[in-house]
Amino acid sequence: MGLMAPTINLFGTDEQKANHIDTFLRAEELCIQLFSEPNAGSDLAGLACRAVKDGDEWVVNGQKVWTSGAQFAQWGQLIARSDVDAPKHKGQTAFILPLDLPGIEVRPIKQMSGGTSFNEVFFNDVRVPDSMRLGDEGEGWKVALTTLGFERDHSQDAGGGGAKTGGSWMQVLDTARAMGVADDPIVRQKLADLYIHLQAESYTLRRAADLAKGGTPGPEGSLGKLLWTKGMTRMSDVVSDILGSRLTADTGEWGTYAWGEHVLGAPGYRIAGGSDEIQRNIIGERVLGLPGEPRTDKGMAWKDVPR
Repeated sequence: MGLMAPTINLFGTDEQKANHIDTFLRAEELCIQLFSEPNAGSDLAGLACRAVKDGDEWVVNGQKVWTSGAQFAQWGQLIARSDVDAPKHKGQTAFILPLDLPGIEVRPIKQMSGGTSFNEVFFNDVRVPDSMRLGDEGEGWKVALTTLGFERDHSQDAGGGGAKTGGSWMQVLDTARAMGVADDPIVRQKLADLYIHLQAESYTLRRAADLAKGGTPGPEGSLGKLLWTKGMTRMSDVVSDILGSRLTADTGEWGTYAWGEHVLGAPGYRIAGGSDEIQRNIIGERVLGLPGEPRTDKGMAWKDVPR
């Protein structure tokens, strides 16, 4: 909701804005990202899913993976390769399309937690009207970066850490109290360390929000995303220490928090929305002004890039 609607507001046609923004914000319909591929994760610009123009339509073939919530969604924001002769960052086009188009297949991926949060999505000669194009032809990378900027913007978490994904310092403290270890000096030190980190995260997120000032989130959001990831990982570690083996016995009763799901999902936080390494590259190059990493494929047509 907070990713696709503002992206459509920036790049969509009047018709797309009228059809989607309100329904997405009200969660009457769900829209997911169709970005990552088996061979294009951290290097998203190397994506290979093809969109070939055919009159007033585009024919899409390829595969996406690690797509959250695709089995429940009605719409998808697709980034596809539309020009193989252009450099990899240039020859992409974005679309907003219904997931019930003929030729689209969604396959859930079973996780170690038992859940199926992620999916593979296959495109087999899917015909997409040009009216579903999001932004200008060849502008897909710009559209994708905008959506990822909104995803990395955790400024709504600035009240104490974790609200966007679930779990807060107070819930950790309540768990320690329920387990009778809130007065244990070692546990108290871990709780204090977690609180300090989450407060630092909160202030950093507020500064990032102030820099954005209601506009499109910029590279400063990457620092907030890094701190948020570390905060969620610390929270997972502290809860694991407090609960021990009881972590696996979460009953899921009403009013309780499913810490088991949180702990099992914690390793994924550093990957979702761009890995920690990618965030550090963004901070170094776009915030600190450091030289970019050497790229042998810079300026090279995508079709000529060794794979």
